[in-house]
Amino acid sequence: MNGSKAIVALAISGIFIYSGCSSSSANRNRDKSPAPAGTNEYTLGLSEAEVQAILSNPRNKRISREVADLIRHRLPASSFSGAVLVAKKGVVLYEHYQGLESHVSKVPVTDSSSFQLASVSKTFTGMAILSLLERGKLSLEDPVQKWWPDFPYLGVTVRTLLNHRSGLPNYLYFCDSLNKDKSHFLTNEEVIRMMIVHKPASQYQPDRHFSYCNTNYLILSAIIEKVSGQTYADYLQQTFFGPLGMTRTFVADPTLAPRAGQTVSHLSNWRAEADNSFDGVTGDKGIYSTVQDMLKWDQAIYSGRLFKPETLAEAYRPYSKEKPGIRNYGLGWRLMTYPDSTRNIVYHNGWWHGNNTVFYRFIQDSTTVVILGNRYNRGIYQSVRPLREILGHGDGEEAGEE
Repeated sequence: MNGSKAIVALAISGIFIYSGCSSSSANRNRDKSPAPAGTNEYTLGLSEAEVQAILSNPRNKRISREVADLIRHRLPASSFSGAVLVAKKGVVLYEHYQGLESHVSKVPVTDSSSFQLASVSKTFTGMAILSLLERGKLSLEDPVQKWWPDFPYLGVTVRTLLNHRSGLPNYLYFCDSLNKDKSHFLTNEEVIRMMIVHKPASQYQPDRHFSYCNTNYLILSAIIEKVSGQTYADYLQQTFFGPLGMTRTFVADPTLAPRAGQTVSHLSNWRAEADNSFDGVTGDKGIYSTVQDMLKWDQAIYSGRLFKPETLAEAYRPYSKEKPGIRNYGLGWRLMTYPDSTRNIVYHNGWWHGNNTVFYRFIQDSTTVVILGNRYNRGIYQSVRPLREILGHGDGEEAGEE
């Protein structure tokens, strides 16, 4: 089954939608936590009995209580504005909403509130590239010159863009001096043209080291547009968001009015943080979503209907061995890899303006953690370590902010 047909089949079959035990979450009180039993719309073909077994399991009930207590103490209403979801095999064990979509409007955060994913957007960009790979539209070894013949950085391939081993300079730095009109929203093509014309210095030669760089995903987004003949936003909508029922997920356009439920970015003092010229760039950030939609994304990847097993194995393969330790990077995913490969963790964090995001996928038992915030709060990242302990995936390692 090819990629596009597989995605349609996923949507039609409803394989990740468990309607038999769902309730209308749209009317759920935002302060009700943990989420009431039965609000599980994302499970991968589990029977009602299997869902109820997960919900009634004493250990899972304990997890729900302990997560609620942790969030109450680590992310209190006095400092955290956002949404939290913890699920096992798509069954929601804990779901919580608090804070404001906008401090000015005083609209409360609910399950319909969409948050700027920041760098968690890279999971969609990376997997979109891999969807084009599966359709035979590109190769991981294709050089960037295939699409921009005068691109001055030799040896940079699709693969080295995906795994952050390209050595390219960070556009957030060189554009700051080259872009004279700060009121203008830059486009991906404009940034690439700056690189071609001004040739800002590389960090190092390709495939020598891992260095996390947003420029990589800016270029990947532009490649998606070149290869698909669609805008980045339209390709993701047609390939992922629409078929998967991710109705509150979209690529934001800063030139348009905000959508219903689109949260405002705030500093820790509740001052709104406006978009800047970099918000016109896509691929490295710019996708808005909800915790429920992110669970759909998570479960759809597990389903086996979006991607071939060998494609996922490539995405989750660690590419950087320069430093010892379990932390690594795949193709669009941060990784924690252990000698016992069954414990591997696939995740990504994000930080852009006042938005902090966490998306963890514990492959061993299909546990999912999503935290999305729109008021700057480093506690979002710091809460992951004790959360992992509660979930039985703790090892003392703590991931960084982005």
